[in-house]
Amino acid sequence: MAFPLKKPVILPLSEERRRFQRVKVNLIGRYMLSDRREYPCQVADMSPGGMALMAPVPGKVSERVIAYVDHVGRLEGVIARLLENGFAMTIAATARKRDKLAAQLTWLANRHILGLPEDRRHGRIAPRSPAGRLILANGVNLACRVIDISQSGTAIATDQRPELGSPITIGKTPGRVVRHLEDGIAIEFTRLQHPDFLEDGVTGG
Repeated sequence: MAFPLKKPVILPLSEERRRFQRVKVNLIGRYMLSDRREYPCQVADMSPGGMALMAPVPGKVSERVIAYVDHVGRLEGVIARLLENGFAMTIAATARKRDKLAAQLTWLANRHILGLPEDRRHGRIAPRSPAGRLILANGVNLACRVIDISQSGTAIATDQRPELGSPITIGKTPGRVVRHLEDGIAIEFTRLQHPDFLEDGVTGG
């Protein structure tokens, strides 16, 4: 006997707020609107029923959205309201998917409390000489301060805010912007760097 498949449930945002506690996160992702074009985004907060995205193209209220978010995976729903720098969307999910998402969010929230590294696969060091040069995608070359470096990426103090996912070069090392920080940006290198030559490639010494 065949059983009908359960359809994902999309809750109104007001109900979603009552049922689920939102967790402040800082996750990179991509999203696709109904025109099927993809854009980079940054998730500011999330619950099993919805999330707020910092996004370059906001879309329209009630428009369908599919998002791919680091640590979480594929999520879909509709735009519930527009924000100053993005939008809030509901998340359509089965009860099982919501339970899994709730567990992921609990881990994301607790890793800050427990002092766990935030998506850092390699140990970071503070450079001896923090002065660096940042080359943007349009070729503009700017002075910056290197906060820390690892084999896979670096954090840079700068007043620049390149689009998430955009190509960028720090020193002689190419990478892409993966996060906006309070005082700068985080860059993921295109290739894993040799630990003995980290500072040479990023700060020149």
